[in-house]
Amino acid sequence: MGNARNIAFWVVLFLLIVALFQLFSGGNSNLQSRPMGYSDFVASVESGNVASVVLDGEQVRYKTADGTEYVTVKPDDASVTNLLIDKGVPVEAKSQQQSGFQSFILSLLPFLLLIGVWIYFMNRMQGGGKGGAMGFGKSKAKMLTEEKHGRVTFDDVAGIDEAKEELEEIVEFLRNPQKFSRLGGKIPKGALLVGPPGTGKTLLARAIAGEAGVPFFTISGSDFVEMFVGVGASRVRDMFEQAKKNAPCIVFIDEIDAVGRHRGAGYGGGNDEREQTLNQLLVEMDGFEANEGVIILAATNRKDVLDPALLRPGRFDRQVVVTNPDIKGREKILGVHARKTPLGPDVDLRIIARGSPGFSGADLANLVNEAALTAARVGRRFVTMEDFEFAKDKIMMGAERRSMVMTTEQKEMTAYHEAGHAIVGITLPKCDPVYKATIIPRGGALGMVMSLPEMDRLNMFKEECHQRLAMAMAGKAAEIIKYGEDEVSNGPAGDIQQASALARAMVMQWGMSDKVGNIDYQEAAAGYQANGGAGGFSVSASTKEMIENEVKRLIDEGYVRADKILKDKNDEFERLAQGLLEYETLTGEEIQRVIRGESPHVEDDDDDASDEGSAPSVTAVPKTKPRKKPGSDSGLEPEPEPSA
Repeated sequence: MGNARNIAFWVVLFLLIVALFQLFSGGNSNLQSRPMGYSDFVASVESGNVASVVLDGEQVRYKTADGTEYVTVKPDDASVTNLLIDKGVPVEAKSQQQSGFQSFILSLLPFLLLIGVWIYFMNRMQGGGKGGAMGFGKSKAKMLTEEKHGRVTFDDVAGIDEAKEELEEIVEFLRNPQKFSRLGGKIPKGALLVGPPGTGKTLLARAIAGEAGVPFFTISGSDFVEMFVGVGASRVRDMFEQAKKNAPCIVFIDEIDAVGRHRGAGYGGGNDEREQTLNQLLVEMDGFEANEGVIILAATNRKDVLDPALLRPGRFDRQVVVTNPDIKGREKILGVHARKTPLGPDVDLRIIARGSPGFSGADLANLVNEAALTAARVGRRFVTMEDFEFAKDKIMMGAERRSMVMTTEQKEMTAYHEAGHAIVGITLPKCDPVYKATIIPRGGALGMVMSLPEMDRLNMFKEECHQRLAMAMAGKAAEIIKYGEDEVSNGPAGDIQQASALARAMVMQWGMSDKVGNIDYQEAAAGYQANGGAGGFSVSASTKEMIENEVKRLIDEGYVRADKILKDKNDEFERLAQGLLEYETLTGEEIQRVIRGESPHVEDDDDDASDEGSAPSVTAVPKTKPRKKPGSDSGLEPEPEPSA
């Protein structure tokens, strides 16, 4: 209906312009006249072939003896009139003075056009219009269709079984409402999907759309708010009007925190456009008018900033937490994303899942894609375990920057720095096993030691935190042991930042400091940081000083512990540093061989065949060998045989 009205407006405007053009251009008086050059007209007059002439401003319309009408343009010359009179041609002259009606319309036309355009666009801005180029008040919600966006089902969702079960019940309610209503159950009005980025919240919503078989509208929270007052509230009303017409249906609001933040927190107060939009959303979700059959889904990774009125039952009856998957979930997710990827016989998704703790669903999808791109880059027919290892290193440590030029001194200092991290990490039992050490620049780092846990981490213990602090400070301790206090570089900057964050959490949040006690100061620190440092901590100066002293004490203890380990294991420390200088990259098992004085590269063709069911090694990841030139059985495209 709105599109038809919009088209009608433009048609009427076009017809009005055409009518005004005809009014001021003299109608269709020239449509029957053929154009003719002025010299031809003079020649016709002199030859006596002109029967009559009409002078109309700059135009000369004349009729020849055979009745044909012509038109030409008269130059600024009066001789044509004398010529016509001399030849005895009848001449008629028309006045160019406009009529009173034409003059009146011409004077009012600019003002009428401006007023009309102003009224039209103001209606659009206030939501009065339902479409068109300036449909500010119209909802931007899009209806997903299988033809345009494809069909996603719950079979495409893996690793988040509990969240999937919660939402499968909503789909069942849409399919068979009598199953629940006969016992007095009511369909949930809304469900809020909460979780970190990349865990599959939007994918779950698309799966509901594919399974439910009902209209599915999707919109982003930022699409509601504009610079014009009232536009957001108008879009909310329009969205729910569309939803009611298509009920039963599902409306999905992605990143709802863009519009659903706490009211009263902004500088705009009650007149803030975002707050008006939120108020309208609250009314539409659970106001006087019932929205039967309209289910609201929303996703956010910032539940803490949402308005409490938005979270209460009756608006979002269910809050579904979507977390990062565990090892079983990661294996299932890898299986889903690897459906269309040909895998080599050596690929074990269980081992890949074990070696990727903390990965979200989006991270795992990116891992499979990067592995496929790596295999395609070298011309394989299928993806091998080596490709997955290379892709994982690229994601976790960054892309290699082999083109970066490093001096011998810089390379040597990096090797000793990373060797310090690795030696301390291997020595302390509660540190995560060392997965790989490299002095090849990756991302923004000159070198890196990567550790991976043997299993999913659910909590962290006090002694484990102390050992992590020691491993973090081992890089600086290694530089000072090798080069002295005056030659230490800025390389430990990232380590110090990491250690400071961990020590502050131990003191201010986790109660791991006997002097500070079991008090949570993290909220006060968060408010201090949110205000840009203005106002200071909401604690006394003496308490703040005590916190800083405790943080410094924990970091210093970690440094002393790392320094003692490296001095006690100086031979292993030297061997590993020299090994990194020679080989540049070493895996966890290769590091163990180097510090024992053995060669890091041991060729064992039976490793791959016997490793499948073994217990986790020291690195908790599959054994890897140095990347070498692929052989004939590594999945490369066969080269054509030379012709005879």
